Amino acid sequence: MKNIFKLSIGFLITAIAFTSCGDQKSSKSNGALSSSNAEKVYVAPGEHDSHYAFISGGYSGNLTVYGLPSGRMFKEIPVFSQFPTNGYGYSEETKPLLETSYGFVPWDDSHHPDISQTNGKLDGRWVFINGNNTLCFVIISLTSFETEEIIEVPNSAGNHSSSFITENTEYVVAGTRFSVPVPQKDMAIKDYKGNFKGALSFISVDPEHGHMDIKFQVLMPGFNYDLSHPGRGKSHGWFFFTTYNTEEASTLLEVNASQNDKDFIAAINWKKIEEYVNNGGGTMMPANYAHNVYDENTHTATSTMKKEVRVINPSEVPGAIYLLPTPKSPHGCDVDPSGEYIVGNGKLSANLTVHSFTKMLDAIENEKFDGDAYGIPILKFEDVLAGSVEQPGLGPLHTEFDGQGNAYTTFFISSEVVKWKLGTWEVLDRKPTYYSVGHLTIPGGNSREPFGKYMFAMNKITKDRYLPVGPEMEHSAQLYDISGDKMELLLDFPTHGEPHYAAAIPAEIIKDKSRKIYKLAENEHPRKATNESETKVVRDGKNVHVYMTLIRSHFTPDNIEGIKVGDKVFFHITNLEQDFDVPHGFAMIGANNAELLIAPGQTKTLTWEAKQVGVWPFYCTDFCSALHQEMQGYIRVSPANSDIELSWSLGEVLFKLKKKKQRN
Repeated sequence: MKNIFKLSIGFLITAIAFTSCGDQKSSKSNGALSSSNAEKVYVAPGEHDSHYAFISGGYSGNLTVYGLPSGRMFKEIPVFSQFPTNGYGYSEETKPLLETSYGFVPWDDSHHPDISQTNGKLDGRWVFINGNNTLCFVIISLTSFETEEIIEVPNSAGNHSSSFITENTEYVVAGTRFSVPVPQKDMAIKDYKGNFKGALSFISVDPEHGHMDIKFQVLMPGFNYDLSHPGRGKSHGWFFFTTYNTEEASTLLEVNASQNDKDFIAAINWKKIEEYVNNGGGTMMPANYAHNVYDENTHTATSTMKKEVRVINPSEVPGAIYLLPTPKSPHGCDVDPSGEYIVGNGKLSANLTVHSFTKMLDAIENEKFDGDAYGIPILKFEDVLAGSVEQPGLGPLHTEFDGQGNAYTTFFISSEVVKWKLGTWEVLDRKPTYYSVGHLTIPGGNSREPFGKYMFAMNKITKDRYLPVGPEMEHSAQLYDISGDKMELLLDFPTHGEPHYAAAIPAEIIKDKSRKIYKLAENEHPRKATNESETKVVRDGKNVHVYMTLIRSHFTPDNIEGIKVGDKVFFHITNLEQDFDVPHGFAMIGANNAELLIAPGQTKTLTWEAKQVGVWPFYCTDFCSALHQEMQGYIRVSPANSDIELSWSLGEVLFKLKKKKQRN
């Protein structure tokens, strides 16, 4: 034990030394980039970036959209977190998206986005992202750039080894970070070993609409499943997961989960398991999980609680699962564009290990096993080893590829990105990052055909890179040009939350398909008002429904009377605009939830409780026209026992007409 602690202290001292070196490099490189580099990232006013980058927000719970090479943030897409900017998670239509088996959860820890593929190529239809905390999976439309569907994953804990997709978007996976009792039960934590399970979930994706469903779960041994990637090309039909804590320790993992010289990459033949399931294999297990779907026609989400899931024990499908020994505590698990090489990034290893898919198949065929783990064959390390990159850096985490036979790996401790050659394993180049880099992204870098012009690294520590704003700084991304033999640092840009990973794609694949408006003729919201003549106010007991429209520059109606203390008022608001980029906002004085931001042709609902007698204003929050300030109205709230009749108006003419109708 003393030797283990000595090793840990030595490792820490080395880390500090490397970080200090990074600081020294930074002090020498402070100041403006060279003019030539500045030109490479400059996007002239009115011109567009060449690439989209979708960067996870970590503990923000959301996904941010950036342009490359400029590094400008265009949008924050609300996913797992309530978002007051547009009312996501506050509007009645979007609240169901945040329902889980634990109830309404307005936050999550978003991690790893991945873009849909066809034949191993990015197709730009959807981006997927996982929630590490609520165990949810999300599909986001790259037409509307809005969350469309969220599915919860049962029997899992810490949805980390996600979200990575197969070559034709057949499946997106959800691997558990924490193993737990399956099904959950009261159990002594010290009894972890041999009793906890790690669920690997394969979630099918409808090829036309993107709707998700849990096809099956594989109940693996109780290791920690860290990251994953699908096979591609020759290895299509397989999925690979890094594991750590193969010791099955339950306390002080920094020591107790670093005992074994090697952990594993779990190789899963999902095609073989899929065939087994399609023939009726597996067991339906009781489960309780939410499936939330947003309908773009009704502009409304629904939440359904599902009650069972199909589970598979590895022993049921012999020959479908194998374990590849990998240097201890691996993090990233990355597959090159050909599908031949599987990179296991052992964080505590001096070398970078690369496995061969071809050798793996040969070892399986010839039963070159080195024992088993809970009945799952362990292949011999030497028999599946393709090669090693010798002493490339300290703390390897993640690898991506440029499509030209080169790989790029981040090193957290030595704060650098290293470029090396597939097949020869020689180091070609290295560049510092500032500081403590985690993931890196190359557009299409985890597909069969990477685009390879840019690479950006996502750093965990910002320090002196930007003006100080107190003790909490935004994280930093750094953009590199990788089109030449040597990497070239072009740009620093801040990122929101804690980015864990990003997906990037050429803009030309997406931008022309981007939605501009919601057509009023296609609006199927049950409480829409697609013209001013359809507006009305309806009482149903203590609930009052306001069917309202917005158009530059007024509300219809803009004055409402007859609301009483204790009423709950539902504002069903339709934006009548049919021009691109003309949203309207709605804010109510005294509302204790949020505002709404309503896109052209869209309908959203905000709930407001009338708690005090008075006259209370509402107004548009988005500066929509020269007469934006005039876009306002009032609600009169009378005592609960008042006999004032419900009425509403827009201008004196409509008011008089309304009164005339009441008299008749």
